[in-house]
This record gives sequence, structure tokens and C-alpha cells, in this order.
Amino acid sequence: MLGFLFNERECRELDYVLRKELDEMLFDLNDKRIDTDIKGAIESRYKVIFRMYARFASPKEISRYARNRVFR
Repeated sequence: MLGFLFNERECRELDYVLRKELDEMLFDLNDKRIDTDIKGAIESRYKVIFRMYARFASPKEISRYARNRVFR
């Protein structure tokens, strides 16, 4: 396990980067032109990024990015 110490500005920046990455992956998962194998890889990466984001985001923000279903 690794630990990091961030100041307030760095926390806001990390929050912004993770949110933008989650938004981009959600967009890609809804794109009909992307192959199912690629979507599977995006889905597994989404889970990792979402867990990182969930560690410091508010429950309201977490619910915005929570997915109801798993892509198959």
C-alpha cells in the first residue's frame, strides 16, 4: 500500500483529473462504434478509477459516476 500527502490544491486537481477521466470513459462506453473487447477493457479501468475517486469524493458526487450495470 502506498500513501500520499496532498495539499488542498493538489486534491482539487486530482479530483478534476479523475472526474474528467470517468466522464471520458462513460462517453466511450456509450459509443456504439467501439468494439466489445475494447469496452470490456474500458470497463475494468473504469472500476479502478472509480474506486480511487470514491475514496475522497462526497456521496453525492460518487452517485453521479456510479454505474447501475456492468457492460457485457
